[in-house]
Amino acid sequence: MLMFHPQVRRRMIELFCRRTQPWESPAILFRLSGGLIGSAKQGISFSAQPAQSSENQQLLGPVCSEVLGLPPEFQSHAYANILNRCISYEEPMKGKALHCQILKMGNFLDLFALNVLLNFYVKSQFLPDAHKLFDEIPHRNTVSFVTLIQGYAAVDQCMEAVKLFTRLHREGHELNAFVFTTVLKLLVSMDWAELGSSVHACICKLGHGNNAFVGTALVDAYSLRGLVEIAKGVFDGILLKDMISWTGMVACYAENGHFEEALEFFSEMRRVGFMPNCYTFSGVLKACVGLEEIGMGRSIHGCALKSCFAHAHYVGIGLLELYTGCGDFKDAQLVFEIMPTKDVISWSLMIARYAQGNQSAEAIEMFCRMRQALVVPNQFSLASLLQACATLGLLFLGKQVHCHALKAGHGSDVFVSNALMDVYAKCGTMENSMVLFVDAPNKNDVTWNTIIVGYGQLGDGEKALAIFMDMLDQEMMLPSEVAYSSALSACASLASMDPGMQIHSLTIRTKFDKENVVANSLIDMYAKCGNIRDARLVFDMMANRDEVSWNAMISAYSMHGLGKEALAIFQKMQVTDCKPNKLTFVGVLSACSNMGLLEEGEAYFKTMVTDFGVEPCVEHYTCMVWLLGRLGKLDKAMKLIAEMPFEPSIMVWRALLGACVIHHDLNLGRVAAERVLEMEPEDEAAYVLLSNIYATAKRWGSVAHIRKTMKKKGVKKQPGLSWIEFQGNTHYFIVGDTSHPDARLIKGMLEWLKMRTEQEGYVPDSKAVLLDVEDDEKGRLLWLHSERLALAFALIRMPVGSPVRILKNLRICLDCHNAIKVISKVVGRDVVIRDINRFHHFQDGLCSCGDYW
Repeated sequence: MLMFHPQVRRRMIELFCRRTQPWESPAILFRLSGGLIGSAKQGISFSAQPAQSSENQQLLGPVCSEVLGLPPEFQSHAYANILNRCISYEEPMKGKALHCQILKMGNFLDLFALNVLLNFYVKSQFLPDAHKLFDEIPHRNTVSFVTLIQGYAAVDQCMEAVKLFTRLHREGHELNAFVFTTVLKLLVSMDWAELGSSVHACICKLGHGNNAFVGTALVDAYSLRGLVEIAKGVFDGILLKDMISWTGMVACYAENGHFEEALEFFSEMRRVGFMPNCYTFSGVLKACVGLEEIGMGRSIHGCALKSCFAHAHYVGIGLLELYTGCGDFKDAQLVFEIMPTKDVISWSLMIARYAQGNQSAEAIEMFCRMRQALVVPNQFSLASLLQACATLGLLFLGKQVHCHALKAGHGSDVFVSNALMDVYAKCGTMENSMVLFVDAPNKNDVTWNTIIVGYGQLGDGEKALAIFMDMLDQEMMLPSEVAYSSALSACASLASMDPGMQIHSLTIRTKFDKENVVANSLIDMYAKCGNIRDARLVFDMMANRDEVSWNAMISAYSMHGLGKEALAIFQKMQVTDCKPNKLTFVGVLSACSNMGLLEEGEAYFKTMVTDFGVEPCVEHYTCMVWLLGRLGKLDKAMKLIAEMPFEPSIMVWRALLGACVIHHDLNLGRVAAERVLEMEPEDEAAYVLLSNIYATAKRWGSVAHIRKTMKKKGVKKQPGLSWIEFQGNTHYFIVGDTSHPDARLIKGMLEWLKMRTEQEGYVPDSKAVLLDVEDDEKGRLLWLHSERLALAFALIRMPVGSPVRILKNLRICLDCHNAIKVISKVVGRDVVIRDINRFHHFQDGLCSCGDYW
């Protein structure tokens, strides 16, 4: 046919090479496709050596002969177009085969075609070959350098890219807009955006500051550094702003917390006639999330639907962030379901938001669906799933995820490791958490926080403090507010004020004392260590108090028996923006019950529902039962228990039993004790309290029967234990203890205190000793109680005038309470005792409880 005549073919190639899309030449497409596919199958190497088979020559020979028949410039351009097609269709082996033929035919490509060939190797990620080709180009230009720079930047070999830029500048090549845009993107990817100012100066000097591409790259660099105003100045200097420039500025505002400005800029962009793209919508949706403006977000969603961008991946992710961030998981799920492509990012986001939103079951279900969709989870998916396991206490599932993480190679990832530590800690297996902690190759602040919080929540405050001290010894690890808060909570649980004060001084030096989470922990620590004055001082110094701050102060006053002060704080809270919650009213009702404020307690119990919308929970009912029972209104307390909308807890019955002991109500006490023992058969407190009721009634046979029952069931009475902290050491005392090194001095101090208190009018209350012995023996036994031993030790060893703080594991007895009131007056010391229920502040013969406890 005429079409295949050599002269006709040659002319057609010339014509098509002059077109902007030479690949539309059917002859070239047909011949080259067949030839290159055959070459790729034979594995032609990147070499100038002769072909390894005659078949390769036969496949490429006709094509090359046709191209070689063209003028030299057409030959070069034709091969450049063929290479571009290899790039577009991701056919690296065809491109290598073609380069092999070019080399065999004399490497006749001009600089334009060589740059295309260089781009082919860069896009195919053959960087060693690309760099070799680059070095062999005789007359490199700016395009050559920028092409290779982009290649190294794409594979995170940023230092090589920087070296090439330095070489470009040193060799005197043109610094055009293309170069500056590439370099600025490189600096941003390397987190070297601070060098953008130097590049900006060079840009201004060469007159590229008003270029849209360069300006947008500068906006990105300044955005990364948080320099929004400078970025806005760069934007204003762009002469011909395009949609990408506007999008970059919207993203700059959104990424740096200027959410209102981002929305205003979006509106201005629409007014000047630019249509947003998927990246614009992503930025403006982030602004809606920041402002928690779900209404505005829905409007943006509607705009995206009209613009046909709602199904774009970035817009879908932004919408998921919007709806989950505002708690609308129903709409978030709808958006997720209609996303055309669900990748690991979208799955991970939904799993994470469900886990963080206390919807752990849904998070686990979403992960199972992800696996059914054959999407491979990454470290973030696994970490979020483990968070759900920790919340639900699913140890077995957590172990399964641990095994999967190890198989998938994510076991050493810091996010997965931290989440696993949290699972084991919350499931009570701290030994597994500790193994992960010790073996973790890269510990961050979350790693340390997790292990400290884990030990603290399990009640091992000493271990938590020890790990915190180890954290302070790490050179590259500075504690965060979470670490300080956890360490202070450990001090509070141990009632160790000395280390708590040292940690307080550290928070002041590091400025973390201004953080609410730390300040709230300081209030709690000082309160539980018996220093209510410093707790109030920290509270008063807080600039922005939240609900936790007010609750902590109310509870602090309540546990110290300062009910009026607690109620005064509650009144102040009501004139702030902080709304009282369940914990607030637990503190308020506890304050009323500790002070015997019946009218106020009943009023708050009613208004918490009518005025504040807080439904009573078991803790509120426990406070009311104790308030009524302590005042002797046992029938009314029993009626309240009967009216509870749910089953009374063991704490409710214990409160009633305690009240029965105080008022010697044997019959009701027996009922309360039976309810306690039904729920917890080995509750030694119930046996002891019931025994005390019988002993008070001098029913010694019943006392003996209870003791025999306890022995039969293996229930042991907890001995009275008091302890005191002195010079970093804790000294423990039990009833009648004579093992302390200072036992002789303590005995002498007790004899002196007995003499001085009797001179002041103190008379022992023999009823406090529930044993069938003579009164003289009872009087002797009273002076062997653990709190008196601890007090005698403190008076011997502690400096004169310093306050004494003692902790006790049981309720202080009536006679010790009376004796220590007199002792505080005799020795002129403030004595603070924390028993199992509350604090007692003894000063000058008086107690803060007003003898009501």
